[in-house]
Amino acid sequence: MKILVTGGSGYIGSVTTELLCDDGHQVTVFDNLERGHREAVDPRARLVVGDLRDPRPIREAMHQVRPDAVVHFAAYALVGESMRDPLLYFHNNLTGGLHLLDAMRRSGVRKIIFSSTCATYGQPESMPMTEALPQRPTNPYGESKLMLETAMRWEQERHGLEPVFLRYFNAAGATEQFGEDHDPETHLIPNVLKVALGQADAVPVFGDDYDTPDGTCIRDYIHIVDLARAHILALEKQETGPFNLGTGTGFSVQEVVATCRRVTGHEIPVVLSPRRPGDPACLVAGAEKARDILGWRPRHPDLATIVQHAWDWHRAHPHGYRMA
Repeated sequence: MKILVTGGSGYIGSVTTELLCDDGHQVTVFDNLERGHREAVDPRARLVVGDLRDPRPIREAMHQVRPDAVVHFAAYALVGESMRDPLLYFHNNLTGGLHLLDAMRRSGVRKIIFSSTCATYGQPESMPMTEALPQRPTNPYGESKLMLETAMRWEQERHGLEPVFLRYFNAAGATEQFGEDHDPETHLIPNVLKVALGQADAVPVFGDDYDTPDGTCIRDYIHIVDLARAHILALEKQETGPFNLGTGTGFSVQEVVATCRRVTGHEIPVVLSPRRPGDPACLVAGAEKARDILGWRPRHPDLATIVQHAWDWHRAHPHGYRMA
């Protein structure tokens, strides 16, 4: 198939592009390179530099490529930043997404796999989290993703769009070529590994008084390759609608740090810090729908494997793509 990938220079987009190319698809990456890396775009893919906030470049790219489907990653994804500047997130994530949908309609492209998030649920009413939970985002990041999901649903009803919403939990790990390089880095595993690399003195632990076995937050970590593979399965199916993506197993912050210590052989000191506002105690996916309908099975559910692959990439790229 001909696939247009928006945000293909980012963490998840780069690995998905790699796997799409491995499977023989013809991939065009549309990206403004603002928060991604040119070096993270698979050389087998064609790169078109453009910003979704301007409707003209994506209209031109869609018309030229005439893709069979779109995989949409391009978005800002920092919860704290979204709280400081909500309009930034609605302008980029929502307005940019609407420009993408408009370009698709103009070119007759219907299939879209949307990189959504479990943040659309907000504080979950039950655990594990299924697609049946009410969506009540508690930050502009989650709200911007939910608003674009809503726009896609209406576009589906009125103009035949075929959207799939993949609601992620915590992506982690790497392939040999592509890994995680954010600035700033807010994710736990790469920040723990920075301590093992000697780039930080200690890793902050935000709160140890949650209602969990060891008092620290519990999250569901999914290997980046498993996450990318779910997008390809969604492209191959005729299904639409939401799918949660996670392993169904949660690990606490302390368990993640302990695993990183075992994998790296480093002590990795921690520093206790105050809770971050809005952090739920536990977020674990109920991903049975993805398993039953998409045929998706995580191949790397073990946390130690996820950490090992991330550690291998970070040792090979100690300063990320900038000094790879």
